Amino acid sequence: MTRLGQVSESCQKVAEAIATVLKIEVEIIDTDLVRVAGTGIVRNDVGTRLLRGFVNKHVLQTGKHIFISEAGFHGICLSCPLTGRCFYKASIVYPIIAASETIGTISLIAFNNEQKETLGRNTDSLIEFIGRMADLISSKALEREILTERMVMANRLEAVVDSVAESVIAIDSDGIITHFNRSAERVFGTRKKSIIGKNSKEVLPSLPLAEVLKDGKGFQSKEVFINYEGRKLHLLSTAKPIKLENGQVVGVVASFRDFKETQKLAYEIMNTQEVIHFEDIVGVSQPLISVKTKAQKIASSNSTVLIIGESGTGKEVFARAIHAAGPHGHKPFITINCGAMPENLLDIELFGYAEGAFPGAKRGSKPGKFELADGGTIFLDEISNLSLYLQTKLLRVLTEHRVERVGGTRLIPVDTRVIAATNSDLQELVRKKIFRDDLYYLLSVIPLVIPPLRVRQEDIPLLLDYYMKRFNKLLGKNITGFSSEALNVCMNYYWPGNVRELVYAVEYAINMEEGDTISVESLPPALRETTKKGLPNHTTSDGRLLPLAQLEKDAIITALDRYGWTDEGKTRAARVLGISRATIYRKIQRYGLQPNRG
Repeated sequence: MTRLGQVSESCQKVAEAIATVLKIEVEIIDTDLVRVAGTGIVRNDVGTRLLRGFVNKHVLQTGKHIFISEAGFHGICLSCPLTGRCFYKASIVYPIIAASETIGTISLIAFNNEQKETLGRNTDSLIEFIGRMADLISSKALEREILTERMVMANRLEAVVDSVAESVIAIDSDGIITHFNRSAERVFGTRKKSIIGKNSKEVLPSLPLAEVLKDGKGFQSKEVFINYEGRKLHLLSTAKPIKLENGQVVGVVASFRDFKETQKLAYEIMNTQEVIHFEDIVGVSQPLISVKTKAQKIASSNSTVLIIGESGTGKEVFARAIHAAGPHGHKPFITINCGAMPENLLDIELFGYAEGAFPGAKRGSKPGKFELADGGTIFLDEISNLSLYLQTKLLRVLTEHRVERVGGTRLIPVDTRVIAATNSDLQELVRKKIFRDDLYYLLSVIPLVIPPLRVRQEDIPLLLDYYMKRFNKLLGKNITGFSSEALNVCMNYYWPGNVRELVYAVEYAINMEEGDTISVESLPPALRETTKKGLPNHTTSDGRLLPLAQLEKDAIITALDRYGWTDEGKTRAARVLGISRATIYRKIQRYGLQPNRG
């Protein structure tokens, strides 16, 4: 349909009004030479196409008006078959122009001599008048196009809003709900027709939208609790004010997500590490097989597990395998290192915080790791570093299965399995009253001791081969194996950093080796130097193994003697041992270690 065809009703009204006033007939045609309006004897021809229309064609092409004083005898009429016998007497034809484009013509037509005389006598004034009528029709056409465009845009916007996963609600400057998408219908359990047009303060008073209208400040990821028609909703909301160029707030648009769904999404984003199964744990030694068997037995339960082992033995690997093998293996697995941050920050990370909990807190609230792990597993590494204050809060979670955010008053239920890990003697810490005995008993419902690599010698060749193949792929190498001398060094090395140190050693060797087989010269300096100096003694005079604490102490002394007791040396020693810089300083203080004194 042509642009004039879309406003044919308005065109007919204009034509009739002109004819009534001037007593002259009016004809309006579009760019297809179709009559969209007409009066008098041409009214019955509205909707039909002009058979010839030479004058109208000329005006459409030139965009200029024309006065035909003698119809059928004008130069334009000469090519018409009706030349000299046109049923028109005279006419004024004026272009209808919209946005610099000619979209049709409007004509004053004389069918008798009286009308002809009127056109000839008042030509200039009639041309001016008909020009204004053409502008009026043009404005109607533009208005209709703008309206149509707005309707199309509104429909597109509605379709987009309905297609998004978030619930979307919009209000105007008076708080009246203007948009309520399909997701919002699902979340709130109501149809949009029952809520659009109503005041948000009346139907959804707990929605924090009025404050945005008032202060013009939006918010992001704000936790809201809404009671709507008996439904208790726990949502995460983001709201933005709608402002004019002068800053005036004319509305608010807000999106909502179900809090549980947001938790799941956050887990999916955070949990990018590959899933680990028990078959992924490399080794055939009896100590490893024994602990794997025990771990597989407890995987199906929801009991708390305490994993004990030296740094680098793979405590998190076992934790992930236990989680993956359990009934909630598809749910979140959240890890946090309790020794990697100060108490106040760890408190927030574990338990989250409520809005306004502390100065400088972002607007809104934040869930903690326990909430993110709801339905799944939380892994608390280096649990021995928890302060007594946080131990008390953790005890409450384990006994009541509820968390209270920092600065909050609401208890939030959580169903989270706890797996803790430590390389310290928690019983000794209990005796020193550094660690709560009741928490220790709860954590150690099922203790799992991971053997160090030095008691798993038959696993060393398997681990070397496994990680050699892995780093071959990562580094684009084609190393085929270890020389007998290099393998002998690895078999007799103390491995104070356990499997973690072995992984680093293989990566180092793959990078350094230029041939097909890893030689002794390509091994890390720590391994080569140990070969020269000899191995530390791990047994008592009667052949019994030394206590774990003594082995740890000896390993730290050996590393510090090798790399130095300076700050730089301690940093290097910590890296080789597979522990943090803070941990090695803490161990030095605990054992009272000094250079050349032990």
